[in-house]
Amino acid sequence: MSLPLAGRTAIVTGAGRGLGRAEARELARLGAAVVVNDYGRPGRDGSGEASAAPAEEVAREIRTAGGAALAHTGDVSDFAAARDLVDLAITEFGTLDILVNNAGILRDRMVFSMTEEEWDSVIRVHLKGHFNTTRFAAAHWRERSKAAGGPVYGRIVNTSSEAFLAGSAGQPNYAAAKGGIVGLTTSTALALAKYGVTANVICPRARTRMTEDVFAGLGRPDEGLDPLAPEHVAPLVGYLASPAAARVNGQLLVVHGGMVAVIERPRVQATFESKQETFSHEELDAVLTPHYADRPEGETFAATEVLGLRRER
Repeated sequence: MSLPLAGRTAIVTGAGRGLGRAEARELARLGAAVVVNDYGRPGRDGSGEASAAPAEEVAREIRTAGGAALAHTGDVSDFAAARDLVDLAITEFGTLDILVNNAGILRDRMVFSMTEEEWDSVIRVHLKGHFNTTRFAAAHWRERSKAAGGPVYGRIVNTSSEAFLAGSAGQPNYAAAKGGIVGLTTSTALALAKYGVTANVICPRARTRMTEDVFAGLGRPDEGLDPLAPEHVAPLVGYLASPAAARVNGQLLVVHGGMVAVIERPRVQATFESKQETFSHEELDAVLTPHYADRPEGETFAATEVLGLRRER
């Protein structure tokens, strides 16, 4: 029996370590040829000398296991480098079918202390990096569709975070970037559906270099797979990249430790209509203040209450 991704080509960004590495290996296990992208800087804040070693090591692991893979070490936040990445996949493997965006950095600080550079760098790598690769992959699929006279095969899996869903006080840049990625994904899903391309977004919870402090208090099990291992996330990415997920488009899914939650779009909780031509301050006070009367002062909207999920912080 043929593998579900046999004959397909995938790009995985940020694939030199952690989630990206697990995802690249899973796509290869399912039969895809994989372009392993990683800029290779050692610091999770994007600091240090860029190195080809992480991407090349993962590509070598895939080839050793019998798969097809090559490394790309460009910075996806650079428009030209993202174009080169997509071109490399097409040139070397003849096509591009799957794009998994995972590359990111952290520069955490409270909003009242954050510098402009800390804000810009995180938005650039996460949000612009997702856009850059998506832009060139989308253009490729559109041209293929026009040439074929109908839909082609294309899959995009983007990476958001529960920091967007439930908030994260010390990560205003990261939470904003991850929220932007959701908007980018749903827009892309609508734009590319007619070409046969799907775009979905995941919020993974996993123990990686990016989350080492978040899960520092949660020990690893003595036996068996760590509930926070990236290997719990990779199968969902493989599924979303496969023909089986043809009807899954524009969706947001939370995944960790053997659990997948499909998240609905925000719904209206309550509606108030003015009894006048337009609202006055007094009328808004009369209808909205009682609505929030049971909520303690300073408490924010908590997505975890709605989703039934508990963040392991």
